[in-house]
Amino acid sequence: MKRYLSLLILFSFLLSACSGVVQSRSTTFDLNDWDSVVNAAKGQTVNWYIWGGSESINRFVDDFYGKALKERYDITLNRVPVADTVDAVNQVLSEKEAGKDPGAVDLIWINGENFFTLKQANLLYPDWARKLPNSALVNWENPAVNLDFGNPVDNLESPWSSAQFQLIYDSARMQPEDLPRSYTELKEWVVQNPGRFTYIAPGPGGFQGTRFVKGALYEISGGAEPWSAFDQATWDQWSPQLWGYFNEIKPYLWRQGETYPKDENELHSLFANNEVDFSITQAIVGAGALIEQGLVPETARAFVFDQYMIGDFNYVAIPANAPNKAAALVLANLLLDPELQAAQILPENGFGLGFGIDVNRVTDPEDKALLEAAAQKLGQAATPAEDLASSLVGDTAPQYQSLVEEGWRQYVLQGQ
Repeated sequence: MKRYLSLLILFSFLLSACSGVVQSRSTTFDLNDWDSVVNAAKGQTVNWYIWGGSESINRFVDDFYGKALKERYDITLNRVPVADTVDAVNQVLSEKEAGKDPGAVDLIWINGENFFTLKQANLLYPDWARKLPNSALVNWENPAVNLDFGNPVDNLESPWSSAQFQLIYDSARMQPEDLPRSYTELKEWVVQNPGRFTYIAPGPGGFQGTRFVKGALYEISGGAEPWSAFDQATWDQWSPQLWGYFNEIKPYLWRQGETYPKDENELHSLFANNEVDFSITQAIVGAGALIEQGLVPETARAFVFDQYMIGDFNYVAIPANAPNKAAALVLANLLLDPELQAAQILPENGFGLGFGIDVNRVTDPEDKALLEAAAQKLGQAATPAEDLASSLVGDTAPQYQSLVEEGWRQYVLQGQ
């Protein structure tokens, strides 16, 4: 009898192996119990669909996240490069069409329209982002974080990194105490220093100029909040004052505002040639990378106004049919780890984008020291991280983009 049972067990095992059905421990978890998430993720492979167009970013992902996942959690990272994020979105959409659940995608590097497409289709794993332990370091109250290009994040995605509008000055010409710290102070400075300031023309190829004008709209109207959702009456109320501001400074601009730089490089050139006193950047490294490229003087420094410096975030999202949700959650939480957040801002590591967390929310002394050390490595050419965090606001609802660009061209450039 014992021999019969042994043969039966052996036969059952071989049958399971041949059919591909292998017994494994449970991968169920409770989002409110992080230990259960980590335990369920152990041994899983997380399929991260990520834009693959940068070899330096690919190396950063493999070397930093791949290694940390394996060493800390026994999770294998499978980085799946895509030519465009829409390819990953289409993968999820096609799986839905085919009724494939589970699918192939565990995590997507995403934002903007691609996020909104999956959100509208109800194809994103819900109610998870704020349950990550490291989400406590995210400033979810800031519309720059909780709105993704005007669309509510709604706990469907978690931030990874950021970029933010900044100004650049030459410390050999100006002192920090002499810098304008608002659009109101900038207007005063421009009038007192005629011909020494200009900005990029808003419009196609000049999104930094559009963003600069939007920041003025925020200050003139008293805040960024009303502009997160489109309202024609609000635009009609405040746009005349916006054009009034730019028309008032126009006669005092470089070349009396008769012409404007078409892009960032042209403005850098004017700045480097000492024709104007300010340039711009969106990079977390401030003026550092521009100095390395020889585009601005070695004495160039980045700074921000006290408020209304528009930035945006990129995120990660988990499809509703993700096969390894626990591992995806662990990876999303890892992206917000202060140690790796510190690593991602350093240009030599190949990523070089800004913090996804608010450094002012980090209380652990060791974590704080890591972030401060990374910021110090950026040198004096970078805007202090705490200044970036305190001045950060989100962009407007998408409908204002063309209104700003067309309105500026009509009422400021053409003077109608």
